[in-house]
Amino acid sequence: MNALPPLVWSEDCLRHEPDAEIWVGVRTPGTEVAERARTIRSTLLGAGAVLHQATSHDDEVLEGVHDRALIEHLSTVYDDWVDAGFPVDPGQNRVVPYVFPTAGLLAGLPARVPTAVHARAGRYCYDTMTLVGPGTWEAARGAADAAQTAADLVAEGAPLAYALCRPPGHHAGIDSFGGSCYLNNAAVAVQTLRAAGHERVAVVDIDAHHGNGTQALFYERADVFYGSLHVDPGAGWFPHYAGFADEVGSGSGRGCNHNEPLQPGTGDGPWLAALDRIRDRVASHGATALVVSLGVDAAADDPESPLQITDDGYHAAGLALAGLGLPTVAVQEGGYHLPTLGALVLSTLQGLSRSRD
Repeated sequence: MNALPPLVWSEDCLRHEPDAEIWVGVRTPGTEVAERARTIRSTLLGAGAVLHQATSHDDEVLEGVHDRALIEHLSTVYDDWVDAGFPVDPGQNRVVPYVFPTAGLLAGLPARVPTAVHARAGRYCYDTMTLVGPGTWEAARGAADAAQTAADLVAEGAPLAYALCRPPGHHAGIDSFGGSCYLNNAAVAVQTLRAAGHERVAVVDIDAHHGNGTQALFYERADVFYGSLHVDPGAGWFPHYAGFADEVGSGSGRGCNHNEPLQPGTGDGPWLAALDRIRDRVASHGATALVVSLGVDAAADDPESPLQITDDGYHAAGLALAGLGLPTVAVQEGGYHLPTLGALVLSTLQGLSRSRD
């Protein structure tokens, strides 16, 4: 077995503290907590991974992924919220949207930017669970820097690099965020690899939930293939509105998107068979580099999905993707069961680190 890849890390990733989630109107404890990153980091360092500090970057690549308006919103909205007095009256210490500019509300009108910050909170966020607080922007920016740094390492010749991104990113779109994601770290890695000369890049998303943001970002592009295996949104699971098998891309990107929605209770065998189908599509796409959205919340013990994937399943997934023989950036997405989280990430990376045929 090869050595583990460099573990790219930004200390800023610990600065985001969601404090809570507002689910069906009820305030519940936050699940995307800083301890997730600490647990993964500790496990990987204990297994011999070498820590590589993320480098700060300018916004050129980030603006190739997201609208500038979203970036400005995320970097300023918490301060505006505090200035408006909401932590005191009514006592809400996090930015929580309450109104959204849906197609039904706008009825064909342009989506204006509201003056009131409590209305502006829903301009870009599409759920009530992805709260913004002190340190959220710094953490999201640090995660994007980690992804870009890992992609830089691969562009410079490393066969594999792992970005310990937190918060995760695959639910964030060009001008939207939600699902505990703020900036799309996998897309940042893709854009970095494309800028470095890779004409075609593939994203394989093994998180338990469909990466609707990543799909949307590349849906009309032929240079990026997106493949995802995830719990079926038609069975009642997030993101509910996207992730179906008939979503195959459009325009020049038609045929470059492949979803494998899986039924609750799916275990290693069918899950790995779905991954093999995606792997075949990656090979036919002609990609010269790979980005893996490495979520481990499909694990049997994880509270956030009904899939039943084992430690051996994740190791086998890593081996299967390593078999593509492509320079690879692995970007951390979900995974919420703290007692097993680090070991699951380690098993996947050990598989990815095997010599590639």
